Amino acid sequence: MIKYIMLVFTITVGLSSCIFTGNSKTNSSNNKRSKATFSNQLKNESSPYLLQHAYNPVNWYPWGEAALQRAKRENKMLIVSIGYSACHWCHVMERESFEDTSVARLMNEYFISIKVDREERPDIDDIYMTSCHLASGQSCGWPLNALALPDGRPFWAGTYFAKKDWIRILNYFIKMRAEDADKLEGFADKLTQGIQLNENIQPIEEEIVFEREKLNQLFPYFDRAIDYQKGGRIADVKFPMPSNWQYLLEYHHLTKNEKALEAVVTTLDNMARGGIYDQLGGGFARYSTDVDWKVPHFEKMLYDNAQLVSLYSFAYQVTKNPRYKEVVYQTLDFVSREMTSPEGGFYSSIDADSDGEEGKYYVWTYDEIKSILTNEPQFEIFKAYYNITQFGNWEFGKNILYATKSVDAVAKQFNTSTANINRTLSSAREKLLLARNTRTRPGVDDKILTSWNALMLKAYADAARVFNEDRFLNIAINNARFLLKEAKNKDYRLTRNYKDGKAVINGFLDDYALLANSLVSVYQASFDEKWLFEAKGLTDYAVDHFYDDETGLFFYTSDLDPPLITRKKEIGDNVIPSSNSVMARNLEMLGAFFFDEFYLGKSQRMMMAVKQQVIQSDQPYFYANWLRHYISLAKPPYEIAIVGNDYERIKSEIDDHYLPNALLLGGAKEGSLLLLEDKLIEGETIIYVCKDKMCKSPVTSVAAALKLME
Repeated sequence: MIKYIMLVFTITVGLSSCIFTGNSKTNSSNNKRSKATFSNQLKNESSPYLLQHAYNPVNWYPWGEAALQRAKRENKMLIVSIGYSACHWCHVMERESFEDTSVARLMNEYFISIKVDREERPDIDDIYMTSCHLASGQSCGWPLNALALPDGRPFWAGTYFAKKDWIRILNYFIKMRAEDADKLEGFADKLTQGIQLNENIQPIEEEIVFEREKLNQLFPYFDRAIDYQKGGRIADVKFPMPSNWQYLLEYHHLTKNEKALEAVVTTLDNMARGGIYDQLGGGFARYSTDVDWKVPHFEKMLYDNAQLVSLYSFAYQVTKNPRYKEVVYQTLDFVSREMTSPEGGFYSSIDADSDGEEGKYYVWTYDEIKSILTNEPQFEIFKAYYNITQFGNWEFGKNILYATKSVDAVAKQFNTSTANINRTLSSAREKLLLARNTRTRPGVDDKILTSWNALMLKAYADAARVFNEDRFLNIAINNARFLLKEAKNKDYRLTRNYKDGKAVINGFLDDYALLANSLVSVYQASFDEKWLFEAKGLTDYAVDHFYDDETGLFFYTSDLDPPLITRKKEIGDNVIPSSNSVMARNLEMLGAFFFDEFYLGKSQRMMMAVKQQVIQSDQPYFYANWLRHYISLAKPPYEIAIVGNDYERIKSEIDDHYLPNALLLGGAKEGSLLLLEDKLIEGETIIYVCKDKMCKSPVTSVAAALKLME
């Protein structure tokens, strides 16, 4: 039945692709009106995305009882339109359709229209995105536009549509409901059933052995999917997918598989050279529209940059590649400069568009660059290194800055030293960045999301450890304090969003999982136990309000939230690791730190619940964070306790090494953790290497401690 739905619409209206690779200069509709002409129910919302639509002629509602009750009362179909502030094609569809009065009349007469910020309400997005996948059998993206019955059950969903196609779709379903409402009911029943069964987990109670050999059996699936020439997975469009490379780094550490490390290094090298990386200002765009990482979709998301900072930091520990350190510092400087609030929170995203044009802020004409780099040798070197051409290396005569030659190769080309090339390029980048700063900046979505902030909090903490950088740790601690003040209630209930002093949405599982995870990282960077206890409090709250005793996994929504058409669990790891896989790892770490068998048992049961799904998958890269957890169960981590006045120096030396299978704890005193009990010897700084709470003979040098871990 679902395939039949899609067949009808493939023929009738022609589905558009969910990922768009061209530049758009779409003009606003002739029917666009000023704010004084129209307003709707979104005008009192705080989400920048919802406020972008607050003065459309479409009578938008936010998700809530007002819209749902009106739909039931008037027996009208729902339009649930989902996007986010930095979404280029969301803006295009708004200009083409939602600012057009003729389209608005059709939507207002026959539908109740609801706008959803997918970043604020991922629970709603997940349900209607799943309906899109089920209905189309294809990848789906944003803007996501779902049509539903008055009770919220979807009967169809798609992505971006040009105005004429959107009108055709609406009229098709208006006619169908008038002539054959039972047919829509049938579609809705099928889709709702599919949504409820999606990611259905059957509990496994018997003991399962976690074996390294299972991971070796999965590696060929990664191997076949990896582009060893350009990096990333083999695809026409490339996303960074940091969890994949984090897993392969850990897998290499466990097995010494050199191809796993090659995949990571090739990916990170090519991304750092590509247009997906902002060569002037630092930071990564959301994805590349080509196989070479050259042409980005120019929006910058907090969650990508956070995870990539952690990834490049850990890859630096393994390779000592100075470019990786440079990327980390440039990206964190960008975040501090452009994505940090005065209170210490991190903003969600930066738009792809400025002046109504995608990428305009980031690209250059040949003449623009030449007018800024007036020193001829500097211009020629910059042109050669970044592939600048007179007619543009992209479209409309524009140039994207990306490198295909090494600095050494350019030095040889110009018969000069590598050091001179680096100085010349650095000076040129500074000049162009100053010039770029005078342009119209892309819009910033300045809402502060708890889960995404947690990822960046962890990034700063990770970078602080790897590079022994106090200012990174200070920023991490400042953000942690901010989140615990503004997002946490006294009982450890979290809110998801914060903007203009308001936090109104109840937290989801990823808010708890990622914040607890990041606080554990802050503890390991600072050895201040209060961060561990905060992580424990959040985890205990999640167990009380999200845990499903039947499966041993966690629901995505709290038992305090109003119910949707189903209560889902987030299992698969995607661009961001799934909240369940993060929670499983949290329980294991906290179980070790607190000597807590309750946590450890729950962590293992979670892996048991998904093990068959993960280990038998022919696409294991969609479970990369689960596989990281599997490694820690197959080879339990070491607990490295450092106790004594010289602990900071010792910890800094240990942090020079990539040790994904180790938890660090300690301080000048023993503190309150059982693992540190009776570990202090006055006048000395001692290192204890332990596993499963059993410690080897204490040592005083990092070299000796590392030898105990071989």
